[in-house]
Formats: sequence, C-alpha cells, structure tokens
Amino acid sequence: MDEGHMNGMTEMSPPPMATAGATPTTMAAGSMHHHPMMHMAFFWGKNGEILFPGWPGTNSGMYALVLIFVFLLAFLVELLSHSNFGRKGSSPVAVGLVQTLVHTLRAGLAYMVMLAVMSFNGGVFLVAVAGHALGFFVFGTWIFKKSPPPLAGDKSSDMSPMICA
Repeated sequence: MDEGHMNGMTEMSPPPMATAGATPTTMAAGSMHHHPMMHMAFFWGKNGEILFPGWPGTNSGMYALVLIFVFLLAFLVELLSHSNFGRKGSSPVAVGLVQTLVHTLRAGLAYMVMLAVMSFNGGVFLVAVAGHALGFFVFGTWIFKKSPPPLAGDKSSDMSPMICA
C-alpha cells in the first residue's frame, strides 16, 4: 500500500500550528485570518459591531445612534404588523401586491432587528424589546384605536375561543 493512502482515502495532515509569538498578521498569508472577537454572551458596553463592520466604533454618540436606529426598526416592524393597507373598492390584485410588499418589508426589518440583537449587546437587546413593546402598545392595542375591542362572546372577535374572559 502506498504511504499516505489507506483504503483508497488520502491521509491529510493537520493544519500548521502557530509558533510562539506568531500573530495572525505575522503568519504566512492565507493560513490564518484576523477576525475581531465575537461575543457569545450578553455584554454591556458601547464597543462592538452592530449590523455593519466598524459600526458604531468607539464613539459614544454613534452607539446612541445605533440604539435609536434599532429602536425605530423594532417600532416600525410593529407598525407594519398592525396596519391595514387595503382600501374598500380596490382591486384584489393591487391589494395583494401591496400586502406582499408590506410583508416583505416587515420581514426584512424584523431580520435586521434580529441581527442587531445577535450582536449580544445588552443595550441593543433592551431597545429592541422596548421598540417592539411601544410599537405594540401604540398600534396593536385598542387604546389608541377609535373603537373598543369586541367582547369575548362576540362572533366577530379574533380572540381564541380558549381564552376565558
């Protein structure tokens, strides 16, 4: 049997080990890349990357901008989730296209909020939850709507029949 072959399979050597004192920039090109550390648990601080490389950086003002941006994204997701863009008398095809467009936009924004939260930054998580909460409070509850919610026994109610009032 040839050396390096076993049952028709080629034996592969392990990747080269880093030598003492070697850094990703001093090792041979292509053998190792330098990537910033990605957090795998919640951390509190303004230094990290959220959504885009280098954003927000180390500037406190940019971190505040990130928090406002994520809050508004979450708020906008709730607005789009609880809005009715169909008008009486409109073509069903036109209404369907508008609903599809709104749904696509809502899904894209929701994924952006999710990706921001996946930065594991505690502040980003809190403002995302706060944005969804305020958005639901304003757009999803009956408090700001003109008519009160239907009663639990009403046949037109969208409440589950398992909910006891």
